[in-house]
Amino acid sequence: MYLHLGSDVVIRNKDIIGIFDIENTSTGKITKDFLNENKNKLISVNFDMPKSFIVCKNGNNKDNIYVSPISVATLKKRFLEFDKM
Repeated sequence: MYLHLGSDVVIRNKDIIGIFDIENTSTGKITKDFLNENKNKLISVNFDMPKSFIVCKNGNNKDNIYVSPISVATLKKRFLEFDKM
């Protein structure tokens, strides 16, 4: 199944490593360092205020980090809703 991250961006559920709240996690030093070290892997879904970031592995074992305007709670509901199917 797929998870819609906003705009025209969808990712496969099985590629998701983690979904994180950008406001709560970006204040920590470890998360800041992680995002700074992986700047070239950041993909903005659109230019709205970011609420979450999603760490994924794609088919080529490359990491991608999507920055989404959709909240973690909404993404979780979407993920669990499709997981039941």
